[in-house]
Amino acid sequence: MINWFRKKTPSVTTPITTDIHSHLLPGLDDGVETFEQSEAVIQQFLKLGYTKLITTPHVMSDTYRNTSEDILTRLEALKVYLKEKQIDIHIEAAAEYYLDEHVFGMVEKKQPMLSFGKRYLLFETNFITEPFNLKEFIFLAATNGYKPVLAHPERYIYLQNNLEKLEDLLQRGVLFQVNISSITGYYSKEAQSTAQKLIDRGWVHFLGSDCHSQQHIKLISEAQKLKYFQKALSLPLLNNTL
Repeated sequence: MINWFRKKTPSVTTPITTDIHSHLLPGLDDGVETFEQSEAVIQQFLKLGYTKLITTPHVMSDTYRNTSEDILTRLEALKVYLKEKQIDIHIEAAAEYYLDEHVFGMVEKKQPMLSFGKRYLLFETNFITEPFNLKEFIFLAATNGYKPVLAHPERYIYLQNNLEKLEDLLQRGVLFQVNISSITGYYSKEAQSTAQKLIDRGWVHFLGSDCHSQQHIKLISEAQKLKYFQKALSLPLLNNTL
């Protein structure tokens, strides 16, 4: 079993070839709006050495009421488009579930949810305060056979530089997905600092692009030049196991 609590010493780095967090299905959320935009972003992923993308549209009851059928239907349309353009990349879809009443109800009622890999379930919360039902959601998701993956933990104000809360989530079985752009300081100095602390402690299971547009692709190129990105690559990341 991997010990995520032991401080890791940088060793051999392995490039990431699989991205597990992006918004590349046109018109479903605040990501790309057209197939042409999706194509342009995917071409940049290919140039960076990615061979597999698991794109994750938002599921939020008050804004993006995407169903699994909506997501999978748009995925198939994108695959057809890419095939016609002779763009060779493996693309799948899951979802980024926002922990609200609707999503909590889904896991509470054991409704099927879109996961990836070994039933990894990507979820996010509000950025300001810890949801009152967070721990219960984690428990129910695990009980339903999912492995909860918290998207960009470094961006939540209630978790930033709070190692005690972060460690408690780890102890509850939550996996952490850090945004590559956080390493550059794109979101804030606090998010960057927390990302660095997570990397220092080996508390990172996935790196994700959280790509919405070509701007985010440029941030990946910037991050690749930084020592903390290289240090993150030395961790036993799960990206390339998918």
